[in-house]
Amino acid sequence: MLRRRAIPVAIVAGVAFLIGAAAGASSGAAGENEVRSYAQAWAKADWATMYAQLTKQTQQRTPLLDFAQSNRTTLATATATERSVTTGEPQEIGDGRWKFPVAVRTRIFGTVRGEVTLQTAEDGDNTKIAWIPSNAFPDLQPGQQLTRNTTMPDRGSLLTSDRQVLAEGTARTSAVPAISGEVVGQLGPIPPERAMEINALGIPPDAQVGISGLELIFQPQLAGLPSGTLSAGTRVIARSSGSAGEKVRTTIVPSVEQAAILAMSGRQGGVVALNPRNGAIEAFAGQAFSLLQPPGSTFKLITTAGALDAGIASTKSTYPFQSATELSGFRLSNAGGEVCGGTLAQAFAVSCNSVFAPLGAKLGSAKLVAAAQRFGFNHVSAIPGAAQSTIPLELGDDLNTGSSAIGQGQVQASALQMALVAATVARHGRLVTPTLSQETADKTKSNSGAQAIKNSTARTLERFMIGVVTGGTGTAAAIPGVAVAGKTGTAELRSPSEKPEDTDAWFVAFAPAARPKIADSAVGVMFVGAGAGGETAAPAARGVLSAMLAQR
Repeated sequence: MLRRRAIPVAIVAGVAFLIGAAAGASSGAAGENEVRSYAQAWAKADWATMYAQLTKQTQQRTPLLDFAQSNRTTLATATATERSVTTGEPQEIGDGRWKFPVAVRTRIFGTVRGEVTLQTAEDGDNTKIAWIPSNAFPDLQPGQQLTRNTTMPDRGSLLTSDRQVLAEGTARTSAVPAISGEVVGQLGPIPPERAMEINALGIPPDAQVGISGLELIFQPQLAGLPSGTLSAGTRVIARSSGSAGEKVRTTIVPSVEQAAILAMSGRQGGVVALNPRNGAIEAFAGQAFSLLQPPGSTFKLITTAGALDAGIASTKSTYPFQSATELSGFRLSNAGGEVCGGTLAQAFAVSCNSVFAPLGAKLGSAKLVAAAQRFGFNHVSAIPGAAQSTIPLELGDDLNTGSSAIGQGQVQASALQMALVAATVARHGRLVTPTLSQETADKTKSNSGAQAIKNSTARTLERFMIGVVTGGTGTAAAIPGVAVAGKTGTAELRSPSEKPEDTDAWFVAFAPAARPKIADSAVGVMFVGAGAGGETAAPAARGVLSAMLAQR
């Protein structure tokens, strides 16, 4: 009996011991949990959790947004990112004060190490942190601010793909001035919307920075690393020796750039020439990256791809010959009232609205939008400063979906985006990331990139595009002895479109086509208020493609 009764007594004693041990483990010194949570959250840039550890009085004095901004601004002064902070274990040092080690990785000053001391105070039934702005960086004393004094090094040079100087020195002189004025861009005062970003790089507020063109795109490399000091109050806590800006070899090919400039001939719009194999942009002119316009029938590449991938159309599909179609009670006509139809290839060659608008409506809003997004719409461009081509996430009824399917409605695209659509077809359905860095292009493999559409779909589109140039709306882009795959676009800016200035002219193409090997030349052309794509954009594209092919 005694042995049987001892068992529950032992269990009770063990449970009591565990409860006592747990209570002892959780009852640290006042404020310890708050300081530890603060330190751990700082390393994650979790401003909300940090803020929750502060006393109510501190929170009344400093709203959350001001607290977060104070921390961000201090880190930017040190040229550090929000995720560059590492914190150690807190240690109580008396009088409600806690200290813990902090290391901040910076862009130009290396890793700055020190300690942060936090003062805790009673806050109702709890102990919280009485935060002050000097707590935003290690080794700042109360009342001190973190300051920086930097000087810019010599700016780097911009080179063409064949290493000719596009811009160098303070005067940004060029060995090829006939093309440099189109692509180099300008230096200027820091734009207000970029002030925080530029400040975090250590660049003085009065510096000249790239505000357009290649100067903007390669600003971080060209600027180099500033030299100077980082100070806590009057005490220097870190130094930077700086380094000169890099010499950047771009993908610009002078002869192709000259052809792009000639193609523009002072018109509004944009021209882009790129290599589908590696994404190298060999030329750009006008507003190739920044101007968004309805892409017109060049968007039928995406509609057709979506329909083929979804299985609602095939090379065997046929459509009635007619001059117009009706969607949601609205009559939608073909260009010039043309009667067209037949096979999908025939309809594509002559850009038949009465086929592709209903086809887009049949595909449906969700699938059409998804197809566009697979090609890069609604995604940030890889080219800094380039505009984002867009399509609404919800297109609405059959009329709006059908209008979008033929590149009208609210669809907006740049010449760069539509050149990339053509390049994706050329790459057998794989996306390519555009680049202006020759180093990056040299590392890109032709079989890289996500599969946007099926290989078989891309091959079918290629055959359709060849038909556009051999016997459709794009015959003006034909190059003797070369298979050119293209697509015209004539986007209405106003309806009815009775004059050339009422429409944008588009043409996208790649060559040489119809080969197992991926084509190495693609172009996107868009002219605002310039009439029909086949009449004005296609001949311009032919000139640029010819210049590209001559370099191969």
